[in-house]
Amino acid sequence: MKVRIGFVANSLSLWDASPSKTLTFKRFTELPEGERLDKLIEVTGLNLQHTKRIIYLLAAHEVEVHRLSSSLVPLATHPDVKWDFYSPFKQEWKELGELIRKFGIRASFHPNQFTLFTSPKNNVTENAVENMQYHYKMLEYMGLEEEAVINIHIGGSYGDKEKTLKRFHENIKVLPSPIKKIMTLENDDKTYNVEETLKACQKEDIPMVLDIHHHKANLSSEPIEHYLEAIFQTWERRDMPPKIHVSSPKSEKAFRAHADYVDPAFIEPLFKSLKKLNVDVDFMVEAKTKDLAMLQLINDLSKIRGVKRISGGTIEW
Repeated sequence: MKVRIGFVANSLSLWDASPSKTLTFKRFTELPEGERLDKLIEVTGLNLQHTKRIIYLLAAHEVEVHRLSSSLVPLATHPDVKWDFYSPFKQEWKELGELIRKFGIRASFHPNQFTLFTSPKNNVTENAVENMQYHYKMLEYMGLEEEAVINIHIGGSYGDKEKTLKRFHENIKVLPSPIKKIMTLENDDKTYNVEETLKACQKEDIPMVLDIHHHKANLSSEPIEHYLEAIFQTWERRDMPPKIHVSSPKSEKAFRAHADYVDPAFIEPLFKSLKKLNVDVDFMVEAKTKDLAMLQLINDLSKIRGVKRISGGTIEW
């Protein structure tokens, strides 16, 4: 069993490398009209430049799993702004894609929690489609739309899970098929647990991303071992290992919040269950200290008897 380990968006080991620098709509409207586009281009250019630096860091550490920032382009989907974020950066998008491919990095996006297909309001669904299209466009610009994933949660329950899940399956029909083809669904920490998310994935033929921290906060009727094989089967149509999000609680009181680092004892039971199945998987570290937590987790897991670190970002058991 091989496990590749990656991290989310920003690198804390690099100086001033945030790929998520923002420009609020309020600040945008306060600028003279002649300066607004220039400011959008300036901030986006910085985010793309910082993403390039992070990709080189990934290559230096031999890390092959990474979630790109959803905030690369400020105000990309704002109804009163919507601007052409391709033409000024044709070369930059192309170069990012070429680097990601060159270094064998599995790239993904995770749109925000407002990207959901469970709302009874049509405008919420329309906004969700638009946000998914924004992420898909970025992948297209990088030439990665066939090999990346866009991961979301099912959404809220609106007081009636059964009725809402039916609405989810109806609303998801409006999502363009090329985007649905590369999307994934993740269990969440409050509403849709592993069992419920898995059923939705099976019905829609969508791969499921397991979040082990969310599972511990929002348990299903059976232990996680009961669902693993079925979760992995949802990935069979994609030529890539199943992905698992790993993090640990900040504290017992703030159980749902992510800690700065990942407590290896928190995920070790899952790690041992995976070994029994002998399936290659990818871990996405969702900890506050980003790449620092990822490197620490690799070191911690490498200390388990029988586990060998075979590259900077990969372990084998």
